[in-house]
Amino acid sequence: MNKTLRAPLALGAVFFALALSLAACGGNSVSDGDVLNVDGTSTSEQTFDRWLNIAALSAGSQAGVKIVAPDPPNFTKCIADRKATAPKPVKGQPKPTDAALKASCKQQYDQLKGQVMSFLIRAQWLDNEAERQGIKVSDKEVQQSFDKARKQAFPTNTAFATFLKTSGQTEADLLFRQRTQLIEQKITEKLTKSTTNVSQSDITEYYNKNKAKQFTQPATRNLLVILTKDEAQAKAAKAALEGGTSFDDAVKKYSTDPTTKAKGGELENVTQGQGDKAFDEAVFKAPLNKVVGPVKTSEGYYVFKVTKATPGKTQPLDNQLRASIKQIIVSENQRTALTKFGEEYQDRWRGKTECADDFVVPDCSNSKSKTTSTPPPGAVPQTTPTPDTAPAPTQQQQPAG
Repeated sequence: MNKTLRAPLALGAVFFALALSLAACGGNSVSDGDVLNVDGTSTSEQTFDRWLNIAALSAGSQAGVKIVAPDPPNFTKCIADRKATAPKPVKGQPKPTDAALKASCKQQYDQLKGQVMSFLIRAQWLDNEAERQGIKVSDKEVQQSFDKARKQAFPTNTAFATFLKTSGQTEADLLFRQRTQLIEQKITEKLTKSTTNVSQSDITEYYNKNKAKQFTQPATRNLLVILTKDEAQAKAAKAALEGGTSFDDAVKKYSTDPTTKAKGGELENVTQGQGDKAFDEAVFKAPLNKVVGPVKTSEGYYVFKVTKATPGKTQPLDNQLRASIKQIIVSENQRTALTKFGEEYQDRWRGKTECADDFVVPDCSNSKSKTTSTPPPGAVPQTTPTPDTAPAPTQQQQPAG
């Protein structure tokens, strides 16, 4: 099976809306039996518990073990499972106490709870945003997309049935997941539709502005160098070279740089604009085969001779480069559009999200913690729609009212 199609469930990172167990309600308050309310749409504890079990199954699958979903507040089942499955203690090592096991179960519960709540909240945000923008996805579109994904991921009906059984999900869950991914794609298309309008003058302007840094290969030079600690030694080295001493002999006598000294003073491929400013200016002004210096730098004093000069080369603005620059500009425009939208998107929906006291996470408006950055639709790279990623709850979505 394609590795892309085997992506594990990652509730804390997935950004898909799901079929939630919804209750009609007015205002933005959380009723008894619910865990959250987003702009009047509630999600029940029953839905949360279901997703907690799915998250535990996913965590166990990734770890290669079976994990019982922690059961607060006493964690009776979790403690019993850990006792039954714990490896036999090494001789002399005490068995973990019930208190230690309970603390471990609580830690896992808090982690899974945070993942599931963020998953459900952000799923509902996306669903609400689709309604706000008038985004529609037909049942036919969903079914066609799902059938294609299922065929790619599961070669046989038996393989698909096995997946449903082991993941604790139903086909209805996956159809809702597919629907929401299509919604996300349509929102992204709407947000970025105008970003592809790039004129030839835009391309030329970008090229001229970024020619030196992006489209020019800088000049390089090969040198013979002598580095000394003080100016007097550098002047002595230069005088020796001008008096007929070979560069190799002068390097051995005067240079303090072990690297170039071992090579007879050779320093190749010195790139313009990337070294000490004083040295760089002197090197790229110097004529070929003439001893130059001393040049004071942060490392000491240099005496050098240019042995080879390769001029810089600027890539011409031909049709191929124009096409590449257009893609760069489009990508930058899309990133800007999505970032701008994402800021207002997060503020809008977090302000309309309230969570029950025992289920508060940073994405809730009643959280004292700083919210994490929530990517807008399209900010998360799209993957091939597959039934084995981010499945949805089983219960059908009900209209709020």
